[in-house]
Amino acid sequence: MEFDKVKAAAQGYEKNMTAFLRDLIAIPGESCGEEGVIRRIEKEMKDVGFDQVQIDPMGNILGTMGSGEKLIAFDAHIDTVGIGNRDNWKFDPYQGYENDTEIGGRGASDQLGGIVSAVYGAKVMKDLGLLSDKYRVLVTGTVQEEDCDGLCWQYILKEDGVKPEFVVITEPTDGNIYRGQRGRMEIRIDVQGVSCHGSAPERGKNAIYMMADILQEVRELNERLHYDPFLGKGTVTVSEIFFTSPSRCAVADSCAVSLDRRLTDGETYQSALDEVSALPSCKKYDAQVSMYRYSRPSWTGLEYPTDCYFPTWVIPAEHPATLAMVESFRGMYGEPKVDKWTFSTNGVSIMGRFGVPCIGFGPGKEAQAHAPNEINWKADLVKCCAVYAAMPSLYCK
Repeated sequence: MEFDKVKAAAQGYEKNMTAFLRDLIAIPGESCGEEGVIRRIEKEMKDVGFDQVQIDPMGNILGTMGSGEKLIAFDAHIDTVGIGNRDNWKFDPYQGYENDTEIGGRGASDQLGGIVSAVYGAKVMKDLGLLSDKYRVLVTGTVQEEDCDGLCWQYILKEDGVKPEFVVITEPTDGNIYRGQRGRMEIRIDVQGVSCHGSAPERGKNAIYMMADILQEVRELNERLHYDPFLGKGTVTVSEIFFTSPSRCAVADSCAVSLDRRLTDGETYQSALDEVSALPSCKKYDAQVSMYRYSRPSWTGLEYPTDCYFPTWVIPAEHPATLAMVESFRGMYGEPKVDKWTFSTNGVSIMGRFGVPCIGFGPGKEAQAHAPNEINWKADLVKCCAVYAAMPSLYCK
């Protein structure tokens, strides 16, 4: 592998990548409203010479280059969260800004930069003749990840019939290589009480008091959840609370809470549900413990319901995809740190549900995600473009 040529080719596209990213930032694209972003990616893929570009019924865009045997995929979700409180931004989140080293705007790091580097990584492969009969490359711009991590890849794998050898997750990695993440799930607890007049509360059964007992036990449960040496400890916290009551002068007759449950390696959705159901107060009050479901139409109008369960995944340090990513990075930028994500990615479906290996490397920093004044770095775009371009040949050598 002639690493210097790969680096030089990637550097040569810095201005193109910068312009592409700024164009994407300028198009609002929250979950289920990504059509404009998808259309702009479609144009770029066609302009740089992808062999095939298609938009599937869910609204994901899939671009391929080459015709080799193994299919190697690079995934970037292209939806963003909203801007939050506009007063917290020092610049327009969609107009963004640019200086010699940075590009600012909503989605710059999370994670429009990933699709930019992946598209131009594929172009560098083509420019330098790296594509061979051993592999072809797929770049996906996927939708609804911020709403429901991995739903897009449930569709791609099951309905589009795509079967990649492995997938590079291009979420921001702080310049490191990431090989796993904790999973998560969304749990709901419901309890039923009996209302009565607030002047004589002993006549009823206050559902909020019932839930208060349960919540103390949920807090204690968090302290004794499973610990994994690589991913860390599982966690559980209360994220929402709901109630019903005939009036402010009455005892509440129902109460429900949402739990954010982070799953470490070795935990499953069933074990997590069982732990909550087994809490003494859940048993005492006959609480109903369930998992949320997601069903919201994509920008094309397609509904693809799923449980709100996003499994843990870890790829071994010695897996060929991990080793190829490390070799590609090392050949151009020195010895990488291999670590893990704090947040969740589409890997929850790709590897967590379906067992397709995933390895992570992407431009930007985790701390920029969902934050005001979000930025990415031009050097990161170039570095990721170069590493992406070299990696498949190293995997297939």
